[in-house]
Amino acid sequence: MAHLRPLENREINDGFIKDRFAHYEATRGFIPNSIRTMARRPNIVKAFMALNQAVLYEGSVSEDLKMLISLMCSFSAGCLYCQSHMANLSNIYNASEEKIAALMEYETSNLFTDAERAALSLAYKAAQVPNDTSQKDFDMLSQYFDDGQIVEIIASIGLFGYLNRWNDTMATTLEPVANARAQNLIGPQGWAPGKHTPKS
Repeated sequence: MAHLRPLENREINDGFIKDRFAHYEATRGFIPNSIRTMARRPNIVKAFMALNQAVLYEGSVSEDLKMLISLMCSFSAGCLYCQSHMANLSNIYNASEEKIAALMEYETSNLFTDAERAALSLAYKAAQVPNDTSQKDFDMLSQYFDDGQIVEIIASIGLFGYLNRWNDTMATTLEPVANARAQNLIGPQGWAPGKHTPKS
């Protein structure tokens, strides 16, 4: 059970937050409980939503790769809530179900390009504690991405450093839509909601 109750729509008075919530509902089919909880402090949730937009949806690294990087970070860090969300978003942003299911086999699966392997390897190592990245990882990354794109990749990793900690610490309750999508996309690989189990 979550340590803090997510706010209901009727408890949100800020127009900007309401507009962003409507956007999340339209694109995902639900409003994440993580940001419903953050909304107790409007400046925090607004700053987070702005950063999320800039990191994941702007720039020249493809959205599907950013989603897969974020999913890889969540696998490495162990946040089951974020794993469910990013499996869902990876698929929404055009990563195939086969690719999502094979993510942990990125080094050997022919579904992934060498550029994707370089980015996913860095994400997996960067999300570990202690961080396991090295110059070799950056040398590999720079073969496929320019400096601005590397910033985008690291920003995606950093964003999920925050979200993995937030949701794992809060034991954020998983939304039924995200739970159902995760059961389909990564459940066969052993995923389960754990402490994020939706209320029945």
